[in-house]
Amino acid sequence: MTMNRLFLLPGAIRRDPAVDAWLAAHRGELGDVARYWFEVMRQCGGDVRELLHDGHPTACVGDAAFGYVNAFAAHVNVGFFHGSELPDPGRLVVGSGKFMLHVKLRSGTPIDRVALTKLIGDAYADIRARIEAEERGM
Repeated sequence: MTMNRLFLLPGAIRRDPAVDAWLAAHRGELGDVARYWFEVMRQCGGDVRELLHDGHPTACVGDAAFGYVNAFAAHVNVGFFHGSELPDPGRLVVGSGKFMLHVKLRSGTPIDRVALTKLIGDAYADIRARIEAEERGM
């Protein structure tokens, strides 16, 4: 971890009906992909909260965002608020942001489920560690 900056989204709750509505509204293969990967985020821990941020489902540890999904016409992004600092041995992450990066999932393209699941778990653990460091005053 090189920076401890948290992206806080007050108002995140355990299960947001607006997130469920967003996920239900996105049909077809790409909707299924978005639902699947957001569910992986939801299952990271009992402290995962969620809300719609910038119009798409966002997963938080408490109020601190760690990941999101967004569906487009030809792909789904699975994004990470500190993606630039996550280990990515599967070389899945793309983007040019200083902090936020994402994995682009296209219809018909194989997904390395093991690597992406690990990346989501690492993003969750990273934000938990940042919160704990902040609480200790580090």
